[in-house]
Amino acid sequence: MPLKGFLSRSGSKVAAASATSGSGKSASALSDGEKLAMLNELERSGLGWFWASDKDGKLTYLSATIADRIDIALDDLLGKPLPSVFVSADREGRSKSLSLMLNAHRAFSGFAVRAEKRPQGAVLRLAGQPIIEDGEFCGFRGTGADITEEYYREEETERLAKFDSLTGLSNRHRMKHQIESTITAFKAAKRNCAIMMLDLDKFKHVNDTLGHAAGDELLKQVAERLRRSIEVDCEIGRLGGDEFQVLIPDKDDRGELGDIAMKVITMLKQPYSLEEGRCVIGCSVGIAIAPHDGVTADEVVKSADLALYAAKNGGRGQFRFFSGELENEALFRRRLEEDLGAAVRDEQLFLKYEPIVSADTEEVRALEAHICWNHPQRGEIDEEEFASIIDGSSQVGEVGTWAIREACKDAVQWPDSIRVAVNVPVALFAADGFVEAVGEALQEADISAARLELEISEAVFFGDTSAVDRTLDQLFKLGVRLTLDEFGSGYSSLAYLRRAPFDAIKIDENLISEAEKNDTSDLGLITAIVALANALRMDTIANGIETTTIFQKLKDCGVKRMEGPIFSDPISRETVQTELVGGNWKIAPSSDRIKRSKRRTVFRKIQVIHDDHSYEVTLRNLSRTGALIQGLSEVPKGTQFVVDLGGGQLAVATVIRTNGDTQGLEFEQSLVDDGAGGLCTRNRVSPYALAAAGAPLAALAQGAYEAMPGGGLGQAGSVPQFSYAAPSKFEGV
Repeated sequence: MPLKGFLSRSGSKVAAASATSGSGKSASALSDGEKLAMLNELERSGLGWFWASDKDGKLTYLSATIADRIDIALDDLLGKPLPSVFVSADREGRSKSLSLMLNAHRAFSGFAVRAEKRPQGAVLRLAGQPIIEDGEFCGFRGTGADITEEYYREEETERLAKFDSLTGLSNRHRMKHQIESTITAFKAAKRNCAIMMLDLDKFKHVNDTLGHAAGDELLKQVAERLRRSIEVDCEIGRLGGDEFQVLIPDKDDRGELGDIAMKVITMLKQPYSLEEGRCVIGCSVGIAIAPHDGVTADEVVKSADLALYAAKNGGRGQFRFFSGELENEALFRRRLEEDLGAAVRDEQLFLKYEPIVSADTEEVRALEAHICWNHPQRGEIDEEEFASIIDGSSQVGEVGTWAIREACKDAVQWPDSIRVAVNVPVALFAADGFVEAVGEALQEADISAARLELEISEAVFFGDTSAVDRTLDQLFKLGVRLTLDEFGSGYSSLAYLRRAPFDAIKIDENLISEAEKNDTSDLGLITAIVALANALRMDTIANGIETTTIFQKLKDCGVKRMEGPIFSDPISRETVQTELVGGNWKIAPSSDRIKRSKRRTVFRKIQVIHDDHSYEVTLRNLSRTGALIQGLSEVPKGTQFVVDLGGGQLAVATVIRTNGDTQGLEFEQSLVDDGAGGLCTRNRVSPYALAAAGAPLAALAQGAYEAMPGGGLGQAGSVPQFSYAAPSKFEGV
């Protein structure tokens, strides 16, 4: 249909435009032909187009310019139903379909569409007016405009408002909205939802040393690895800096969530190749699950934050599930950090020593100092926990200087053949007066400088080059031995060994851990490190040795000195003195020490439920597949209990051994790792189910249901004797 015909049937009669003004003259001097020419020119310019459809919605007219813009022949469009030609271009899918708009027989405007056959092509804005003749609907007439540039400009603005411009992940604002809307909807539907909080370990060091461009590229690679490693339906966001967040709907199986967390940790710690160099980072993960760990978005996110804080304090590179104890622990740790200054002044700190043994002779060659804290309220804080407290503290320099002084004072009591090793934090190494402090410590103790080994991390080399070289040169002239610590952690460079007068290389513990898994490439790398050290006339040290298998592998690679639990845990200065009385101290490697040091005695009160009665027993032993309980007598084999481990953790178990008041139980479903070296049930009793039984949901979400009689399940048994009845399978709450 020509444009003239389109206009004549549109109901907007061009001749009517010649209405007279108050003077009796025409308001427009243009004729119908001139106006038609103007409309034709408007079509050709691309600024405005026209379309028309019949009562069945089929196109009867379409400006040729539109066909050109969407790159479809005009003949292939005319006669086709308009909804089959154009589809909505609404990004959020919130608008009605074009078919519904047409079927309503009502005027519409501002409807964004794109050609169904060209979804990546031009975006058009349509407006339409129904045509009614003699009371009958005859179709639509309307206009169109190309809004492609405007559409994508708005899309980019909207994307920037919702997504992180660097990684493409959801930003903090979008994640907050998604979590709030999801948890609100899931609360009504009584569904579960997991939140993971992720924090990168050592990222700040990469950013500070390799530059912000390298840090940005690293974050992009981290985001891509996150997308690949989490295969379930989820929303991943970057909250800013090196903090990430993951929303996983309909997931409360802590076995599966733990597997996801470990896969993320494993993938993110693999080496990264950047233009500025190669680096390795780590990742810590905190996990909380709604409604168990909170019934509102703020509560669940706070719980995940506390779990993340616990994971980082537990040694980093780990995951933690939230538990009700973490909040008190976090508050206490903050107080510990505040008390650190007083700890130095009041002489609450002390040293323990870990033997460093010759791989060939098994003789103790050196003792590495570890800082511990005798806290007035908490008691002894061991070296691992203290290291997590001091990390990033403003007192790190003061504490490090104290450790060097104390280590020198202790070492002067030992045979001259035994050296003392002290780790030097980066902040202390870079501090003014560090070398002078070392010299004063040696002078005060009256000990040979050659007996002091300073373990220096590769991280010091990313500071001021001239200042680093100057400090190393002064230490060399002082006569102390220098060990390059954590070699192989991802920043390793031969340039460090060429620039600095190191006496030994300490191989990174993570590299040794990977080599223990029979990874031939990592063993080959260790062999190459040993060969390099030998060529440079340096010793090699491996730490964290836990098995005779890796001990033998490292010995075969040529590693000269080793330390770890297979030889000894850190011991007191008094024990060191006793062992050194004979002069020649030898320690043979033994895996039995690992078993003893890692054994945890379980001794706590729990509830077990049978036939709607709850009994208090003592949990003596716990494994993945079973438990040992004490406190009930005359319990036959085959009896089934529901074991209440607290916090909504219920495990169905069968008595498989019984002896007096002690029973051995076998779980129906194995327990899983809780991320903190312990065990937990895969699932917990839904707080929604317990709330239906009469307990407040907010209290249940925090594990407070345990305060209910019988742990919230039946009545507490008051008779210490177990009165046996025929076993009945637990049918749930």
